[in-house]
Amino acid sequence: MPFIHPHLALMPDAHLGKGATVGSVIPTLGAIIPAAVGVDIGCGMIAVRTQFRSSDIAGIPLRGLRERIERAIPLSAGNYNTEHFGKHTEDRVNALGQKADEIGLSGKGHFATNWDMQLGTLGSGNHFIEVSLDEDDTVWLFLHSGSRGVGNKIAQHHIKVAQDLCRKWWIDLPHPDLAYLVEGTEEFWAYISELRWAQEFALLNREEMMDRVVASFDDWLGASSAHGSFAELERLEEINCHHNYTTKEQHWGKEVWLSRKGAIDASEGTPGLIPGSMGTRSYVVVGKGNALSLNSSPHGAGREYSRSKARKTFTAEDLRTAMVGIEYRDTDAFIDEIPAAYKDIDVVMEDAKDLVEIRHTLRQIVNVKGD
Repeated sequence: MPFIHPHLALMPDAHLGKGATVGSVIPTLGAIIPAAVGVDIGCGMIAVRTQFRSSDIAGIPLRGLRERIERAIPLSAGNYNTEHFGKHTEDRVNALGQKADEIGLSGKGHFATNWDMQLGTLGSGNHFIEVSLDEDDTVWLFLHSGSRGVGNKIAQHHIKVAQDLCRKWWIDLPHPDLAYLVEGTEEFWAYISELRWAQEFALLNREEMMDRVVASFDDWLGASSAHGSFAELERLEEINCHHNYTTKEQHWGKEVWLSRKGAIDASEGTPGLIPGSMGTRSYVVVGKGNALSLNSSPHGAGREYSRSKARKTFTAEDLRTAMVGIEYRDTDAFIDEIPAAYKDIDVVMEDAKDLVEIRHTLRQIVNVKGD
């Protein structure tokens, strides 16, 4: 495409995706390709380091914690809240509603009218909630999700707008999913404003779920205390980062629109999160500011098998073997999420050693997913 500056960067977890490979970092001048940003706008990670150690929760059945989290957070595609969960939910819904009104999003046909019921919901696929231990046996809470159905509808609308405009302007594209919007047009700025709203939704969605995970943890630990007294969870450190988004950054002498599709900001000193697959390690990192990578790093393990191929290749027993020692919901629905369907996260991290420094290595003890 003629508006790339100065080059593309491809992350070591790259795999096929719509518009662009997942694991692409795409700097553009005066244009954006909506499909190359992706349909799960603002998808990313949040993690909280607690004051607890493994010894503080030893002997307490983890199933109770998993089931409390599953009750507090709607899981799976199409499952939403039936009510708001409290003031923290209302505050976030009100803030997003005000911004939607300010940019004229609320009255548009492609805007999901039930978005307020989607806030605080997980989704399915590779989205997850985990309780993990680091190398010092410190307890971390960790989750992965994005802008849910509302972000998807916004993205699909603007992908179609870009394709219609390119046809109208007789632009010959190598592929329809490379259709782009030109900076300065009404359509471009409509996309940018709605993209930023969806990115904020995704950020707040993760915050909302983390609030519920913390409450579930406190409830579980309190119920398990012999005397009913316990220390409430303290958030000693919190990291919340996107890995599907667009922002303006300076690279190689120019201000560009930088689209990270399956990549995180790894600018020097910037904290980040790189999860493995279901049942494998995750990493808390800090960026090294590698200019060739456009200050980016991988966002996870990356698929090795398609979902359909994984289901034909692996069995429920294979998944049970991979998940030994981890509390999870034992169901055939997760076969396509088996660790063997993904790249080896340790190989990905070795390939990313010039991009990030590893601060903490996390191993999960509880896994929560949607079907």
